Amino acid sequence: MATNALRGARLAVAVALYLLTAVPVFAEPQPLSLQQAVAAALNNNPELVSLRKEAGVLDAAAVRAGVLPNPTLELEGATGALTGSSDDSNLSLGISQEFLLGDKRLKRHAVAERDLAAYRWQVADRERAVKEQVQAAYCDVLLAQERVGLARHSIELNKQLLQVAVDRLAAGDIPELEMYLVRVELVRSEGNLIELQRALLDSRAKLFALVALPPAASPVLGDTLNGNDVRVNGAGDLKQVAMQNRPDLKALHAAMQRSDAEVGLAEAEGIPNLTAGIAVSRDTSSMEIGGAEGRETAYTIGVKISMPIPVFDRNQAGQQEARAKRSSAEIRLQGAAAIVEREVDSAHASLANAEKVLSLFRSDILRQLDENLKLTQEAYRLGEVGILAVIEEQKKYFEVSDSYLAALHARQISLNRLESAVAADIYGGVQ
Repeated sequence: MATNALRGARLAVAVALYLLTAVPVFAEPQPLSLQQAVAAALNNNPELVSLRKEAGVLDAAAVRAGVLPNPTLELEGATGALTGSSDDSNLSLGISQEFLLGDKRLKRHAVAERDLAAYRWQVADRERAVKEQVQAAYCDVLLAQERVGLARHSIELNKQLLQVAVDRLAAGDIPELEMYLVRVELVRSEGNLIELQRALLDSRAKLFALVALPPAASPVLGDTLNGNDVRVNGAGDLKQVAMQNRPDLKALHAAMQRSDAEVGLAEAEGIPNLTAGIAVSRDTSSMEIGGAEGRETAYTIGVKISMPIPVFDRNQAGQQEARAKRSSAEIRLQGAAAIVEREVDSAHASLANAEKVLSLFRSDILRQLDENLKLTQEAYRLGEVGILAVIEEQKKYFEVSDSYLAALHARQISLNRLESAVAADIYGGVQ
């Protein structure tokens, strides 16, 4: 029996080890950082993916621009059967080719290349916009999370205050009304938590839609709002960086170069193309010699060259249209450059204002508020102050704390706007 028991124990251990190794161990979902969210959006965002697919259309246009015109096959036949000369006939076979003059082929290819360059910068500019949207949505979720945590802290403090009020009511130190006032504050804080949780769900849904995560995915965010100081260069230096980096300006510059290429192509289109061909003809005719009829067949080879005479149409309308587009592209580029400068100025000023607001909270205000709240709560427990003083101090504490979170969020949004306006990473705002 001892041997059987030992064998049974060994079998149980073996089965347990098998189950432990056979059952997969699922790792905890990894937190989603801001950099990962931006990278996922740039890779998976449907609008960006569809926009990138349009590169095939422009590649096809570049191929089409470099293709020569197809040659033309010409076949002609004639017979005299309908005119009483059934022995007379003519058969001609020829081929002709149109030759593009004025370097039209190269100039069409240049237009297609400029168009492709403008498209690539447009994709880069759309990526810049998506990145800013993801950063803003990510910060909105961080703010919503911090506010939910603050609301839970408010509920905990109200529960503690309610317990103190119940104890003092049982001791006969306070009227019953004070306990009801605390209960009202507790219910109010619980309702506020429900609203903030709903706002958090909405913010997360917006972020995950931008990142294009699967519907079942709901990762936690791995970063927090950063309260450290931010130091950036002056607006003048940032404007120079923006002029060099902004993809929308580069797209407009490429569009202006495309207009220059279109002007050259329009001028070349005023030069007519040359068409050259070669043909082989066979002529058969009947003839009578000495009362006897015979047939004669003659073969000829001919060369044909044709070219339109540019007397009336020298593509004047096309040249005028191309020059108008070129002028319009130049004006759009100048206007966009001015807008970029204003965006940099606005984002830089917004960041400076946000820093000033945060500086108000860096002078130990939050620490002093926390200390004041604790002193007031202890004074109420000892019966030195009334319940309204505690409630008012708690409201002040949470209002100021919420304002601090809003200031952190506003500073981060301003920093993201400035980085987007400059099209460069100038500071890592979340950590």
